[in-house]
Amino acid sequence: MNVRAVANEFAKMRRLRVVPVVVVMVVGVVAYSCVVLTTPGFFESVGDPSGQAWELLLGGLSLAVPLVSPILLAVLASRQVDIEHQGNGWLFSQTAGLSPGHLCRAKFAATGTVVVAATLAQSGLVVAVGGLVGITGAFPTGQWLGYTASAVVVNLVLFAFHLVLSTRATNQLVGLGVGVLGVFVTLTSMGMPAWLAHLFPPWGYYVLATPVEAREVGIVSLDPSHLGVIALGVAGGVLFVLITRLFDRREA
Repeated sequence: MNVRAVANEFAKMRRLRVVPVVVVMVVGVVAYSCVVLTTPGFFESVGDPSGQAWELLLGGLSLAVPLVSPILLAVLASRQVDIEHQGNGWLFSQTAGLSPGHLCRAKFAATGTVVVAATLAQSGLVVAVGGLVGITGAFPTGQWLGYTASAVVVNLVLFAFHLVLSTRATNQLVGLGVGVLGVFVTLTSMGMPAWLAHLFPPWGYYVLATPVEAREVGIVSLDPSHLGVIALGVAGGVLFVLITRLFDRREA
């Protein structure tokens, strides 16, 4: 990876209003996650060491991420690529010795770092909210870290998908439309059996990573498909590299 190309992508972000998009994504996920604070009986469980207040927050987080992230990741990818379409940046970069595929990989490396930071910030801020409201129950460290790591992987794969889509589709409304469609796929996946959700990557994998679920008896721990998420990450990474290498063989 060309370090100078990655650094150049970070420099471009200053003019692409990436920070407001990321802030909206983080605030949106945190706000939606904290809706559970308004559920009846939540604050009664806060001071109960055997209560499930942390699990309720984790359930809120695992619902908020797939509802907010698909659209905003599409916007983020579109912002990174549209500048190249409008300013003929593909040709200028190729003239400078940076092929279209190499430029895509540089964009993923730079913006992917921002996506990881935003995902970690979302998780950390929800934990901070739990601490501020005084939850005294045992913190589900394993479940929380497992979900956060899974969300990072799925977000990166989804961002890579939208980056490729935005590169090939000059009309950026295509990517945004797919982002909206992704929310509906995610909602539909919530009612699917696990084997069927595997067939709708990457959106179905948000559901496969869900660690807890609200049922009539209360919050129930699930068995997230971490291996499935890892497989998604590996397959997504390989496909992204292969596709962007095909871009290298095309004229800008």
